Amino acid sequence: MSSAPAAPFEHFGFAMDAGIAARARIGLVVLATDHTLEHEWRQLLTQPGVAFYESRLYNAAEIAPATLAAMEKDIRPAVDLILPGIALQVVAFGCTSGTLVIGEQNVFARIREARPGVACTTPLTAAMAALKALGAKRIALLTPYVESINRLFAEHIEGAGVGVSRIGSFNHADDNDVARIDAGSLHSAALALGRHEDVDAVFVSCTSLRMVSLIPVLERELGKPVISSNYAMAWHALRLAGIDEPQAQLGSLFAQ
Repeated sequence: MSSAPAAPFEHFGFAMDAGIAARARIGLVVLATDHTLEHEWRQLLTQPGVAFYESRLYNAAEIAPATLAAMEKDIRPAVDLILPGIALQVVAFGCTSGTLVIGEQNVFARIREARPGVACTTPLTAAMAALKALGAKRIALLTPYVESINRLFAEHIEGAGVGVSRIGSFNHADDNDVARIDAGSLHSAALALGRHEDVDAVFVSCTSLRMVSLIPVLERELGKPVISSNYAMAWHALRLAGIDEPQAQLGSLFAQ
């Protein structure tokens, strides 16, 4: 039985460009239970020449100090998996309450064990930078967290020089459920807190909460800035990477 003749085979030369991340490559560590962060960053990081690359980190679904602290040991291995050998301009750690419990400097130290000298951010780091950029002095804090975590948050924010005038919480400890809190619940809670005269801005904390599409609407209704964990961290990561063109359609922070 005769075999078919071999197909002609050709070698082609090629040229290379700078790739999809010609301006900035941003590394992102996402919790194993997070349903929301990547989805919202895809809405925000649309700038030409900018790309983010994510890695997942194991965590328990229960949002509690002990489970949050347990994540620290896995930060470096997660960062190690993001484009090994390729330079990143920024690495972002995607957990607001985890940053609070572990400590910002400890989070940065674990990231830099894998990526020495890289610029770092977290939702908490970014939120404080955002509130400073917006000139907010007194904020309303909206979270899904239980009381013990909320107390730590208020202490941290006030220790950084921003007053916490109001705190609202959904008081729920399961991260998978938090990701399903609907737009109506988020909108009404943020609006109720933000309407008080002793509030300059609203900070909605937790990367699982779906806030990005609500922010421009809430700002128009309140006449005040509104930020969330994913929103602030995307803005901060871009600015740390040198991407600073304003995008006012995304809200007052991105207009900066």
